[in-house]
Amino acid sequence: MIAAPASPRHAAPDGWAIALGNPCDEMISSSDQRLVSLDNFLVTPDHAILQASLQNFAKITPQYPGIRAALDPGVCRAWLGQLAPLLNQWFGGDGRPWAMQAWYSLVTTSPQSLAPIQCLPHVDGTDPRQIAMMLYLHRTGHGGTAFFRHRSTSLDSLTADTYPRYAAAVQAEYGRTGLPPAVYPTDGAPHFERIHVAEGLFNRAVFYRGNILHSGVIDNDAPLSADPREGRLTINAFFRPAAG
Repeated sequence: MIAAPASPRHAAPDGWAIALGNPCDEMISSSDQRLVSLDNFLVTPDHAILQASLQNFAKITPQYPGIRAALDPGVCRAWLGQLAPLLNQWFGGDGRPWAMQAWYSLVTTSPQSLAPIQCLPHVDGTDPRQIAMMLYLHRTGHGGTAFFRHRSTSLDSLTADTYPRYAAAVQAEYGRTGLPPAVYPTDGAPHFERIHVAEGLFNRAVFYRGNILHSGVIDNDAPLSADPREGRLTINAFFRPAAG
């Protein structure tokens, strides 16, 4: 579900108010990729967990190793009205308003059931204008989000121009060394290097460009519950310049 550009006048539905004070702004790589985090993002985070427990989760895309449910478009509109000026401030804009798409997400796939591509760092797309948000709403042993550099190409983010070179290098490397082991990425070895970790503190939201190589920090020895009250629950959102 894509939320249309919103005005700051849109009030958040009951229980969904957000607080935007004291952002932490840092660079996560030598190429000056920005990571912005906001602690205590939701005023009442337990309300979001309750609402998640009422959703019908399903596997939406083959790439995501778990299940998702769409976030209420009214929540998206309200958040977008507040976040759009900050996105322009943090990441720049092209004069167009922002559009937003968001889901509740639960990582549920056991390591041994992962597809090979899910065992590598990934990008959400090659458009640097797409901004990702991860809001961590779990108190499990699983972590936040790790960011990586591909060793042989020195790439830590991908664009339409650099993706073919990166894909060819990865295919050649794993052709020589065999498929990656069936585990969630940890340090990235042997072909990737972990360069930064966004700690997944409860009720922390982190924002970054979706074309940076990254992966969820998943404990390969810990359970992955499909219960939003027990599992690695996040709210994932993407912000893009609106069409037109």
